[in-house]
Amino acid sequence: MSRHAYPASAMVGDYARAAAGLVPAAVILAIEPVGLVAGAVLSGLAALFALFGLRTAVRHGTQIQATEEALHASGLSHISISWDELDRLKLVYYSTRRDRRDGWMQLELRAGSARLRVDSRIEGFADLVRSSVRAAELRGLRLSEATSINLQALGIRFHTRGSTSAKTVGEAV
Repeated sequence: MSRHAYPASAMVGDYARAAAGLVPAAVILAIEPVGLVAGAVLSGLAALFALFGLRTAVRHGTQIQATEEALHASGLSHISISWDELDRLKLVYYSTRRDRRDGWMQLELRAGSARLRVDSRIEGFADLVRSSVRAAELRGLRLSEATSINLQALGIRFHTRGSTSAKTVGEAV
């Protein structure tokens, strides 16, 4: 069993971005008379950044527990994904630069209507991915080429069911 959470240090940037958008819009609305259109735009921006801040707080408060049987996420909502019911594993890389040298990964798991997304800022991300890949192997799931390439970037090997040898996932074309 392993436990995973988003450390405060990983969330500081998102909290700062939320505040950087919310505070100026709210201050202008509070102290400066604005027209209907400007008020609507500023209110929309304030709401958008407030929702982003709320989403960040929810993610920060989420705890994930991986067991031999399932993955459990607790926080504002509770999600459980049984490894025996896993029907989708997707690993996506989001680049923040054109040269793709900087960015983050997001693991998406699905079992029926239950869906969980975890980004690479969570403690023990690679361990979560490894556990998920083991379950995908046992379920005989097929992985997309992009997922395969991203697993390879993490150094994770994927063994296809019924194959006689292990192969490195994502043999790039």
